[in-house]
Amino acid sequence: MSGLIGKKIGMTSIYDQDGKNIPCTVIEAGPCVVTQVRNKEKDGYEAVQLAYEDKKEKQTPKAMRGHFAKAKTSPKKIVKEFTRFEAGHQKKFGDTINVDIFIEGEFLDIVGVSKGKGFQGVVKRHGFHGVGETTHGQHNRVRAPGSIGASSYPSRVFKGMRMGGRTGGNRVKMINLQVMKIVPEKNLLLVKGAVPGANNSYVIIERWS
Repeated sequence: MSGLIGKKIGMTSIYDQDGKNIPCTVIEAGPCVVTQVRNKEKDGYEAVQLAYEDKKEKQTPKAMRGHFAKAKTSPKKIVKEFTRFEAGHQKKFGDTINVDIFIEGEFLDIVGVSKGKGFQGVVKRHGFHGVGETTHGQHNRVRAPGSIGASSYPSRVFKGMRMGGRTGGNRVKMINLQVMKIVPEKNLLLVKGAVPGANNSYVIIERWS
């Protein structure tokens, strides 16, 4: 398989062989169930659909209940298709995939949704420093954006002008995060560095090498 669905648990740190302290993100990777296998003859493309984390049956639409029942598994919260496979690792309908598909030392791409911070001003959103000087009556301009356009030309504000607005809550991919440690009995994956999103948020783990 080319990847798994997981959940960000939090952050910790471990020591490498040289005694260097490495900050790591702990991810619960799987177990995931293969709930559908697509092929070129029927669907026009090849993919494997994985499902992760149990969901209450009463909160699952009737059509999805039947979909999961075909794979002989309970309803799941997250469903994701993966289109890349390694040779000889094609998975079958109903298979369970765990964190042991990964290898310590390899590099992965991880996709998550960054923390939403609501409507923010230009200082927090874009790193502006404000007007700066507070003399000559500028008592309330410290965090203000300042002028945003000219008068006679262009007589308008250009598209893309950095201003206040909604911050966070975006799909973010972190590439080339190294796997530092795998705990197969708990389906835990420790990757070097930070992963977007809050604790207990869902992430997509992809292998592109």
